[in-house]
Amino acid sequence: MVLVPGLLWRRGAVSRGVGAGLAAGVFFGAFVLVESGSWAGALVVLVVLSVFYGIRVARRMDRLWPAGRALDDDGRAAVVRATRRGEAVGDARLAASVAGYADALRRAAEEDRPRRPVVLLVTGCAVLLAVYDTLRGSTGETVVSWLVVVLFLADLVWWPRARARLLARAARAQAAARPAAGGPGG
Repeated sequence: MVLVPGLLWRRGAVSRGVGAGLAAGVFFGAFVLVESGSWAGALVVLVVLSVFYGIRVARRMDRLWPAGRALDDDGRAAVVRATRRGEAVGDARLAASVAGYADALRRAAEEDRPRRPVVLLVTGCAVLLAVYDTLRGSTGETVVSWLVVVLFLADLVWWPRARARLLARAARAQAAARPAAGGPGG
């Protein structure tokens, strides 16, 4: 939910799931294609990951911010945009939704926290595999293995700071929305 761009919030649950799932499927399908040269393998990854990841993202988004379903597409997108930017939402009727979305972002970040040690372990395994592929594998395997290492390192180094900045902006938007929502809790 924290990674879902505001553009996807403009759509309904099914469209959000398709958008997120397709993005992940294409991305990782390309990795499979470069690594193995197999169009069939890339197609399987594209289809399977698109379906399962898309369903997971859409369900998680709805579970963490169920009030978002009550908003129309433009209202939901306005709330997400204002909250992610740390700005006051222009429409006073949407102020309570800003608080709800900011809370949902915090809950999503808290749910992801226990997964950090797993990411660290998988990063170590990815480094070992990349070294092995560099010594014994094909060029495609080596390239993909090191790209995976870079992605995991970004997740360990860059993403915590980016998430902290996002949560700080969400808190600013929530604070700006409180007076418009009619009280301290909105």
